[in-house]
Amino acid sequence: MNTTPASISELIGQWKTIGAFAVDIGCGYEAARQMRRRGSIAPEWWAAIVDKAAAKGIEGVTLEWLGAQRAKTNAEPAQ
Repeated sequence: MNTTPASISELIGQWKTIGAFAVDIGCGYEAARQMRRRGSIAPEWWAAIVDKAAAKGIEGVTLEWLGAQRAKTNAEPAQ
């Protein structure tokens, strides 16, 4: 039984490697690494991520969930 990931990092961690995540969604390795580091994914990748997460059986990854994750990251003060 899968549950909705708690974060972008946890979502990306559902793939065997960050490289596998990058290949699956169609971005470069460095872009995927930065997504994980920032805890945020640019909207241009959301449709692919929703599709691939569903194909992997990862529950709860929707456009709304991705938007909420991005909003949380944007609301956090810079360190």
